[in-house]
Amino acid sequence: MNDKPEAARAAIRQARALLRGARSGVLATQREGQPFAGLVTPAMAPDLSVLLWLSDLSEHTRQLRDEPRCALMVQGPLADANPQTAPRTTVTGLAERVSGNETAALKARWLALHPYAALYAGFADFALWRIRPQAALLVGGFAAATRLRGEALRPEPRAVAAIAAAEAEICAHMNEDHAEAVEIMAVHLCGQGPGPWRMVAADVDGCDLALGHATCRHDFPEPVSDLAGMRAALVAAARAGRAAQGDQG
Repeated sequence: MNDKPEAARAAIRQARALLRGARSGVLATQREGQPFAGLVTPAMAPDLSVLLWLSDLSEHTRQLRDEPRCALMVQGPLADANPQTAPRTTVTGLAERVSGNETAALKARWLALHPYAALYAGFADFALWRIRPQAALLVGGFAAATRLRGEALRPEPRAVAAIAAAEAEICAHMNEDHAEAVEIMAVHLCGQGPGPWRMVAADVDGCDLALGHATCRHDFPEPVSDLAGMRAALVAAARAGRAAQGDQG
């Protein structure tokens, strides 16, 4: 049996999970041919575009204005002492400043995943930027690299739209009616400490939880395509969390 399609799907799932779960990364830009790299704090939009809240005074903002071509690398946890064993994804694309009606919703999503940034989110010299992935390189570990086209990496647009339209309702329902399940997911699926965790974002690939300035993410085994799939994935996550709770208890 040919396992290449499944291997490709697994690579896409891993790359998307690394991107969705990243709270820091390295942004590579250039100015007049001179490369430059700096630390940034990304969040992924529902369609997997990279969102960055950047100061107009920063070096990479000035460079992106002159040359929008850029790359972002994010990294997962180390498997052992060798840094080369850490999974990582690099995406390349064109950066653009976000404007118009979508700005408020995308800024709110970025802030939900970086709640500490509320201290400076209202500064006039900051703006939201977006990078639409055109290609990616997944390094799953030492000597394990897979190149991915942007269209293969990005989630299906209709599914993105369906979940994004109901995201606020999904989070409110979970927080108001299933708060215990949200906490169980954070503690027993994400390895966090106890507390009144809240669901702050949901997308086709998983959901994000927050407690104060702390955040964590639960990735679904497979992407969901509609509200029925989202409900089934959250029910499955709650059951898995309770099962883990029973095993630990």
